[in-house]
Amino acid sequence: MATIEECRVALEKLSDNMQRAEGDVRTAAALDRSVSCRITDLDVTFVGRMTDGRIVVQDTLLGPPKEKAQIRLAMAGDDLVALVNGELNFAKAWGSGRVRLEAGLRDLFQLRKLL
Repeated sequence: MATIEECRVALEKLSDNMQRAEGDVRTAAALDRSVSCRITDLDVTFVGRMTDGRIVVQDTLLGPPKEKAQIRLAMAGDDLVALVNGELNFAKAWGSGRVRLEAGLRDLFQLRKLL
């Protein structure tokens, strides 16, 4: 089972990957939205902001956040690490329910470019 620190490192790596992206992926990563990533097996949520092509983690909370972020992810810690390391396909994980992504319709259309 991935630790909180391993999950934080994975989110930093994802952020670095997004910042280096080009074209449509870069455009999608440039959204300015609140973000939460709930790690279900650790019962923690990383909350922050997607801005300037990066994800900036501002806090780590026990349990679910009190306020809904505009873009919300939920998954097990091992799945987050596997996704970021390229060992798990996001579309397949999302389709099977291993990863949950919730956002407004307009944001979902933009985010699909990241997949």
